[in-house]
Amino acid sequence: MGAGTWESHHAISTLMFRYAECVDQAKFDALSGLFAHGSIRSTSAAESDKGMRGEEIGRFYAATNRVHPDGTLRTRHLSTNVMVDIDEAADRATARSYYVVLQATPKLPFQPIAGGRYDDRFERVDGTWRFADRLIHVDQIGDMSEHLSFDLSKGSVEFDEVVPPG
Repeated sequence: MGAGTWESHHAISTLMFRYAECVDQAKFDALSGLFAHGSIRSTSAAESDKGMRGEEIGRFYAATNRVHPDGTLRTRHLSTNVMVDIDEAADRATARSYYVVLQATPKLPFQPIAGGRYDDRFERVDGTWRFADRLIHVDQIGDMSEHLSFDLSKGSVEFDEVVPPG
């Protein structure tokens, strides 16, 4: 693996940043689309968990994230230290990055509420890069009371345990 072409690096970086944009803006259908052929997993889930894919991701995020009156999560997911390795010949790539989630609401002053790492795998199909897998490591947890509908610090949550809104 190596640096790959600028076009591949740009396409992969854009996917990574689009994830943050979809989550922050509560665009859960678009988030599902990013993972139509890929999975999201978390180190806080059971080891046997193969992750979620496609529409299941959007339903899970909609059921577990607090959408505020302005239609967003009032968060900013910042991705940093992005390191991308691309195998152009094999149409495969990996990336590692850090993230920090910032949030401010009428009840919560502007502050970091979570930090961690992403381990990503990508594949190129018919000339288009897409997520194959995202493993989310949650390393630090702050005040999540205005962000999630469950207490992340108490361990994992299974999709079956989540009651969708409405």
